[in-house]
Amino acid sequence: MASERNRQWVLRARPVGMVKDADFELVSAPRPEPADGEALVRNRFLAFEPAMRGWMEDRKSYIPPVGLGDVMRGMTVGEVVASRHSELAPGDLVTAMGGWQEWFAGSFGVQKLAPGTDPTLALSVLGITGLTAWFGMRELGRPQPGETAVVSGAAGATGGVAGQLAKLAGARAIGIAGGEAKCRWLVDEARYDAAIDYKREDVAARLAELAPDGVHVFFDNVGGAILEAVLEHIALRARLVLCGGISAYNLAEAPRGPRNLMNLVARRARMEGFIVIDYAARFGEATAALAREVAAGRLVHRVDVQRGIENAPRTFRRLFSGENLGKQLLRLD
Repeated sequence: MASERNRQWVLRARPVGMVKDADFELVSAPRPEPADGEALVRNRFLAFEPAMRGWMEDRKSYIPPVGLGDVMRGMTVGEVVASRHSELAPGDLVTAMGGWQEWFAGSFGVQKLAPGTDPTLALSVLGITGLTAWFGMRELGRPQPGETAVVSGAAGATGGVAGQLAKLAGARAIGIAGGEAKCRWLVDEARYDAAIDYKREDVAARLAELAPDGVHVFFDNVGGAILEAVLEHIALRARLVLCGGISAYNLAEAPRGPRNLMNLVARRARMEGFIVIDYAARFGEATAALAREVAAGRLVHRVDVQRGIENAPRTFRRLFSGENLGKQLLRLD
């Protein structure tokens, strides 16, 4: 069998400002052994989400924070190497919250992939990010034919899917992203109607041009100044879906909130936050629907794959520097 050791990234310090290498430590531990009802899994791919930055904070949230000295939390796809679980056999590929490590043993939350499933799909458009886009856009945003839907962080793993779902519902889709390459991908490949490059364009001015009748649905992954700009242009009875606020995740102090929240009152609009785990009972139906759209060519996606477990912190930071296009993954094997 492969190495008897298990390289792991553990959390050593609560980050202040931008997350850095010193917040983690790469350690070597014995490879775990599966107990009755468990499987031993060798991780092959690790997925990164902006929300992981919040999991490092010692504050109350929708899940407990990662403890100091604990393996950093993260979704993985891995291969079962040994099993004492009746439904898992060596060679099976599984998804789980396997963490930033080469091996794990367990059964909680372990889901077997259908034979032939691309592991990168299972961690992107058919994984948590795709599911987040599905439920946030369909259940809360509810775009209608002829409406205008705007997505911030649109070239990210969740945003890219969210805008395409708005298009499939018959709405116009406008994406906000950073950089010419990302904006070009949104229009040329993801079939957005337009893209706004926040790094070189005035977002509020471009929204006035592109959405003269107002924004009916806003799927927000960024917060901050982008949220304020869109609030200025919301239509009557608009729906604003708060998925994330990556613009503030690495700030040492919390930013001032949008100054124009009263536009929600004037336009009789609704702004609502959500966490995808609230829809866990319906993950199966949504995954099947997303898979059909991907197979039919109506839903495209991108993955950004880095390599080597030693590069986990550096790969994580790519989310906050805007280096990634699509789902950020790390290949371990």
